[in-house]
Amino acid sequence: MPLIENGKLVEDRFTRVADEDEALPASTPVLVSLDRFLKEEEALKSANVEVGLIWPNNKPIAEIAPYLPRLALVALNFPTFRDGRAYSQARLLRERLGWKGPLRAVGNVLRDQFLIMARSGFDQIVPAKEADARAFDEAMHSYTVFYQPTGDGRKSLLRARLGRSATRKGTTGEAA
Repeated sequence: MPLIENGKLVEDRFTRVADEDEALPASTPVLVSLDRFLKEEEALKSANVEVGLIWPNNKPIAEIAPYLPRLALVALNFPTFRDGRAYSQARLLRERLGWKGPLRAVGNVLRDQFLIMARSGFDQIVPAKEADARAFDEAMHSYTVFYQPTGDGRKSLLRARLGRSATRKGTTGEAA
């Protein structure tokens, strides 16, 4: 399965480990479910490998806070294309909990969602199809103006207009 990281196709260095009795790899970073993480927390600590956690979209994201210092990656799940709870989780994780590490979208991830995923804070995306991965760049440049503010650094239309009109009036551009 391809992995898009910061807009480029890359090799996934994390090994996804199933919840069943699959042994943990000895020296490679692992990506595990919350159930497996909680069940084998001590074994994961003593294994001295990087750990990524797949957080379920039906659990409040605030509950991940105590685990963040031990994580090298957080993956949020999209079980169906109609289920957008992971978007809210991503923004809360980035904007309220201050997560600076890699944030991955997994599950039913479609090409039409790439732009909003990036705007929500995802920097890694596992697309449903290989062809979708090749279309990432096109998706990222499909729109240049946005109404919604997000933490991706792009100004919303309102912020852009306020800045432009304030500059024309000779002010600093700060909104009143």
